[in-house]
Amino acid sequence: MTATVGKEAGSVHDRLPALAEALAAEGEVAAPPCPDPVDPAMIRNWTQAIGDGNPLYAGVAPPAMIQVWSMQGLGARKAGSVVDGLLGLLDEAGCTGVVATNCEQTYDRYLRHGEHLRSTLRFGSITGPKRTALGEGYFVTWHQTWYDERDERVAGMLFRVLKFRPPERAAAPNPAAEVGPPAPMIGPDTRFFWDGVREGELRVQKCGACGRLRHPPGPMCPHCHALDRDHVVASGRGELHSYVVHHHPPVPGRTGPYVVGLVELEEGVRMVGNVIGCPPGDVRIGMPVRLVFERLDDGLTLPQWIPADREPPDEDDEVEGAAPDASDEHGGAGPDDLPSIEIPLTPTFVIATALATRDFTPVHHDVALARAQGAKDIFLNILTTMGLVQRFVSEALPDAEPAGIAVRLGVPAYAGDTLTLTGRLTDDGAVEVRGAVARGEHVVATVRLRDR
Repeated sequence: MTATVGKEAGSVHDRLPALAEALAAEGEVAAPPCPDPVDPAMIRNWTQAIGDGNPLYAGVAPPAMIQVWSMQGLGARKAGSVVDGLLGLLDEAGCTGVVATNCEQTYDRYLRHGEHLRSTLRFGSITGPKRTALGEGYFVTWHQTWYDERDERVAGMLFRVLKFRPPERAAAPNPAAEVGPPAPMIGPDTRFFWDGVREGELRVQKCGACGRLRHPPGPMCPHCHALDRDHVVASGRGELHSYVVHHHPPVPGRTGPYVVGLVELEEGVRMVGNVIGCPPGDVRIGMPVRLVFERLDDGLTLPQWIPADREPPDEDDEVEGAAPDASDEHGGAGPDDLPSIEIPLTPTFVIATALATRDFTPVHHDVALARAQGAKDIFLNILTTMGLVQRFVSEALPDAEPAGIAVRLGVPAYAGDTLTLTGRLTDDGAVEVRGAVARGEHVVATVRLRDR
């Protein structure tokens, strides 16, 4: 346990391992009853909200709807779940924020109208505390299995959430506190950049007159001398132009040796940042890198860089800002690429899809509560993301039947953004789907197709 959470939570965190062990020993237990049968009206509501017009769903349920049938709905009496006690302990510890991070579903067959399902739950694991860009917290995993009225399995799911401590309001400085990393000097010329970092965006200054990009930012364009300033949001991908390995003098909040790199962004400007996630000896000039946001303390988050072919130091730290690698391994458009689609994420779309998936968590429809948990705005829920991944495959391959969908979330997909879905057929007959928003990659998914 780390001091940050442990000191404040005390015995609550001491009880977590024993509770997790007891939950694992229980094995598969009955979940709360599925409130409704597979219903064409609910299917129509879901397909209209998601925008999936596959005519097949006039007779069967979309596979990605599986979790909808066991969602209890707004105002339903709270029913016990295998992880309720554990999640309650994390609430007591101050980890009151929650966001889904991973979901892997397997579908045994299509569901027909009128079928009434039941499901079971099995505790998986709890890991943490982990430091993420959302805040320190724990990753909780459980498994759910659905059965039909003949007790035959129809679907299964692994589901993982992060229970985290939302960022606290800035307090008055404490002179006796331990010295941390030096805070950046923020002025009129750089405020837009640090505002972007706080919102998970890498902003590059753009001249409002000639359109050229520049970094570091300044009051005047060095090319046309205009004072009109704007910015663009960078892709978060680049190449290491140069670097040094820092050994001395010591820097507060840093343990040497560490790499300070000069990264040339895809957009053409260069930016200084630390290269993390690999030993200094593995760093080389020309190495492709990608953006991650490293949270150093409650008040300081920095844009940093990681080799594009590596996972972050702890893959769970990718939540809210450290997006999965977006590089195209097969060298651009090719015969296996599928047509991309763009989905405007209007507030209506974000809210309507959350309600269509029977997810009434406030961060998906209440802006104030979403911001209180450190988010920029309301954002897509993971059930919607699953549905959009299925929609992508359905539009590209209308006759394909999904046998399973596995998604891993990167940056949030906020209201007001646009989600661009791209994908390709893999050598083993699956579909790899990626979804990007302005802040970076929102989702990486693999859709397994059933052999016919």
